[in-house]
Amino acid sequence: MQSPIDEQALHFNGNLELLARQVVEGFITGLHKSPFHGFSVEFAEHRLYNVGDSVKNIDWKLFARTDKLFSKRYEEETNLRCQFIVDVSSSMFFPAKEYNKLNFSVQAVASLVYLLKRQRDAFGLSLFSDHLLLNTPAKSTTTHQKYLFNHLEQLLLTEQMNVKTNVAQALHQIAELIHKRSLVVIFSDMLNTSPDEDHIEALFSALQHLKFNKHEVIIFNVTDKSREVDFQFENRPYEFVDMETGAVIKAHASNVKEAYLSRMSSYRKAIELKCSQYKIDMIDADIAAGFHPILQAYLIKRQKMN
Repeated sequence: MQSPIDEQALHFNGNLELLARQVVEGFITGLHKSPFHGFSVEFAEHRLYNVGDSVKNIDWKLFARTDKLFSKRYEEETNLRCQFIVDVSSSMFFPAKEYNKLNFSVQAVASLVYLLKRQRDAFGLSLFSDHLLLNTPAKSTTTHQKYLFNHLEQLLLTEQMNVKTNVAQALHQIAELIHKRSLVVIFSDMLNTSPDEDHIEALFSALQHLKFNKHEVIIFNVTDKSREVDFQFENRPYEFVDMETGAVIKAHASNVKEAYLSRMSSYRKAIELKCSQYKIDMIDADIAAGFHPILQAYLIKRQKMN
């Protein structure tokens, strides 16, 4: 089992590509001992054979070693277009002054981009808060990778408080901007200042827009699980601050824990139910769990799409 602390010790040092390379290479090494052994071959040179592919491209030597059929790939071949969508609203900076949800999301996206680049697949990036801030097309070039990494690194150098989120509005905009079938990968804490039924309906209307346009969708629900989901706070008074609105609530942790857990559980179940209805993959992404679960969930999704 990987140690998240080892990865988080890499914390942003001005070289996101180095971090991404270390994460991906460590992950690929681990694939040799996992059920995904077939994926641990050279990503840039092979892909799983699909019925209907030309048999002349099958690598028979690799078949003899792995008992799996792989087709040789060529430099100009692109199998997948992937659009990464990252929530950069203020709630993503929780926990403040620590390794936060945005740090985790940026480093996870960088690792996935690095993996896609090895596979010669195309990748784009969208950033949003209460409106769409950036939307790039999906490309597979080294220049494009460096361009995206530059934007991601800049996110880690800034911290903006009282910036709200509007996931639904951003997703509708992005759905109109992605013109070719893609895998849409969303990193968000899925939190809203008013997590009511209307918000949930608006969110899934936007997700349905993506599905209607033939895109596959996977949501990484980014949380600091110990505090945001399990409410593991010491039994003492706290000053809780809404990072998006600045609203302050002073309360004793034990007095609000039961009500908080009940409401959070109801909200998460409502979203999970909707995702199931719309055939959208939603993966819990705890910032303390490291990046390997993210990469594994991506590979499972990619395998389903083949």
